[in-house]
Amino acid sequence: MLVLSFITILSSFYFFKKANTLSMLPQIEAKLYSKYLRRSVKYTIILPYNYERNLQEKYPVLYLNDGQDLEKLQMQTVLQKLYTEKAIPPLILVAIHANKNRIQEYGTASQPDYAKRGAKAYLYTQFILKELVPTIQKKYRSYTEPEYNFFAGFSLGGLSAIDIVWANPHKFSKVGVFSGSLWWRSKPYEEGYEEDKDRIMHQIIRKSEHKPKLKFWFQAGTEDETEDRNNNGVIDAIDDTLDLMKELEKKGYQRDIDFTYLEVQGGKHDPQTWGQAMPFFLKWLFEK
Repeated sequence: MLVLSFITILSSFYFFKKANTLSMLPQIEAKLYSKYLRRSVKYTIILPYNYERNLQEKYPVLYLNDGQDLEKLQMQTVLQKLYTEKAIPPLILVAIHANKNRIQEYGTASQPDYAKRGAKAYLYTQFILKELVPTIQKKYRSYTEPEYNFFAGFSLGGLSAIDIVWANPHKFSKVGVFSGSLWWRSKPYEEGYEEDKDRIMHQIIRKSEHKPKLKFWFQAGTEDETEDRNNNGVIDAIDDTLDLMKELEKKGYQRDIDFTYLEVQGGKHDPQTWGQAMPFFLKWLFEK
């Protein structure tokens, strides 16, 4: 487990933000009509430098939920910094914008939560697999192999990301879960909720086969929330994340080899914290 203070990553991020004078990476705004969601889905693509010059080059792809928050995440600055340092290879970022249907389209595809939230998560997954990914692979020079295709998300978008990757190891190989809504549950607290039985993503993993090529990156902040439902002195956001990692261990995944965890002291449930944690995730994606 890697534990960093919010001040440490904030000061580092502020420094490279001020020092970076590179031009903007190519950024494209696009829309795709989804027959599954019955709406046009906006997405933003950030391409590598010299994409139009290196016409023989193919690139890995990172799909990102909540793409409407790119500016708050300062993704342009993050990528510019890492490219300048040669810390990561060039990639194609596909940031999918959520809209008013977010709480219905994100979630777990196999079932909604107890309040019927996530009722369109299955349709969103179909949009990703059958509409968006084929479009990106057709229009851009991207690798199609799962080892070069990744997914990530924040909060409820993080839950969506791990659900999609877990169910589709033939499409994706790595997932990033920032402050994931891993509390997603099949029963409300006041109706006999039990952690071991009612957290949906934990149950999905518990009841599934081991998927040997998948790798997982988790982040939580110590100020993600204040709730502590079992009164053990650890906020629920961290508890739920640690417990999901225990489920992965039971499936045979190894800590710091197959999955890793970044805990940000003072980190909050907001794009500022997630953007400052983003370089650690991006570097992890390409670790040998």
